[in-house]
Amino acid sequence: MPSAALESCPGSEVPSAALSDEDLFEWIRKGSEPHFNAIYDRYFQRIYNFIYSRVRNHADTEELTQETFTAVFRSIDGYSGRSTPLGWIYGIAKNTAYSHLRKLRAQGERMERAGPELLAASSSAWSCTPEDQLAMRRSARAIDARLQSVSDWQAEVFFLRHVENLPIREISRRTLRSSDAIRSGLYRVKRLLVEAGMLDSATAGT
Repeated sequence: MPSAALESCPGSEVPSAALSDEDLFEWIRKGSEPHFNAIYDRYFQRIYNFIYSRVRNHADTEELTQETFTAVFRSIDGYSGRSTPLGWIYGIAKNTAYSHLRKLRAQGERMERAGPELLAASSSAWSCTPEDQLAMRRSARAIDARLQSVSDWQAEVFFLRHVENLPIREISRRTLRSSDAIRSGLYRVKRLLVEAGMLDSATAGT
């Protein structure tokens, strides 16, 4: 649901549930909260299922579904009528899900590259035999899987700090988050990796 306040639109005597999608969209353009809630309730589960079939993670699906309907509200004036309202919502949901998946793939690729460096933090003597290379790749994939349980911005902060070696102040500037939020996000990711045995506890304090 959008966080911005919506105006109620008195004057519509037809129950929202009886209106067509097109009629609901017209009321939403006027700022009607009840009519936005009607379209949200009507299609939440279908959009949720659509996104889940792509991301396969319930927590992410919940967040992405909310993002989708927030985008519907914010961009309602851009609806041209060339597609059905539901088709338009599906288009937004698809773009939202694919954007999320692209971020995850990018994180995975960076983890593949950064795997040896992260693993070296917990081993003072690392020999790069073919078996070690395979183990490092597997560990990098395991770390990436763990990072999927945190929010996108927390994973991004982790990479900026420990792969690109950026200072907290620069990360704060890039992500538009406070230094305290950055440190909190880093702590959560590091503790997650420590608990999974993927990072030395001493390293988690850096």
